Amino acid sequence: MSDPFATINASIAQTLDTLLPRQSDIAQPMVDAMRYAVLGGGKRLRPLMTCAACHAFGGDYQPALPAACGFEFIHAYSLIHDDLPAMDDDNLRHGQAATHIAFGEANAILAGDSLHSLAFQSLAEAPAISDAAKLRCIGLLSKAAGWPGMAGGQCLDIAAEGQELTLTELEALHAAKTGALIQSSLVVGAYCAEVQPEDPRLALLSTFGHRIGLAFQVVDDILDVTESSETLGKPAGSDEALDKNTFPKLMGLDGAKQRANELLEESLALLKQADLATELLTTLAYRAVRRTY
Repeated sequence: MSDPFATINASIAQTLDTLLPRQSDIAQPMVDAMRYAVLGGGKRLRPLMTCAACHAFGGDYQPALPAACGFEFIHAYSLIHDDLPAMDDDNLRHGQAATHIAFGEANAILAGDSLHSLAFQSLAEAPAISDAAKLRCIGLLSKAAGWPGMAGGQCLDIAAEGQELTLTELEALHAAKTGALIQSSLVVGAYCAEVQPEDPRLALLSTFGHRIGLAFQVVDDILDVTESSETLGKPAGSDEALDKNTFPKLMGLDGAKQRANELLEESLALLKQADLATELLTTLAYRAVRRTY
């Protein structure tokens, strides 16, 4: 069976390589660390979501590629910083040494900082979307990556270590830490297709992103306790070691699996309701949930 994402994945990889700097007279170690962190592996879920949403609204994903890569830059920066000793203190990522192990903590921090800014540069300089769409995309990505979204969720995650959250609190944590970037990657894809903010399908697409982002995190928590470090490409059991709140810890393994499947079914129903149940978006929903990693 052919992979519907093979061509898109190749386009994303090529665009990432093009947008990332190669040479610097003043910061070559940092540039090398940036390329290492971004090109070293990963599922590319967020850029695929952006391209798939653009395709669902307009039939061509090419205009969305710079924005899609912006999401991957933000994701890569977050992983660099998550792995640092002051955060989760992990030495392995994508089956290779974490960036701070390979390049040192200082260069890793600077590489993350630069990937953060490169994400917005990629959007600002995107050649095939309107200025109005760029502003919408930049505003949405800023919120998703910053204090109301991913960074804020990480702060809450650290503060909650050793405490017992309710299911509502845990879902709110991951709606910010993990879900906000996934959710916004879809809406940005629609904006790249020049969809207007008042389009009623956007609200359904955003809710789809919220549900599938939460399901993705539930599965991440499950895999952390059921798979090996070799399979995951990062340290297994790290959530338990840090006494983090997880869905299996709160609901049990079977309860967490049931919750992930419920969220998947809700997500697919939202796509159908919005008349956006394309092969690409439907396949991505399944890949986010029905995965071994």
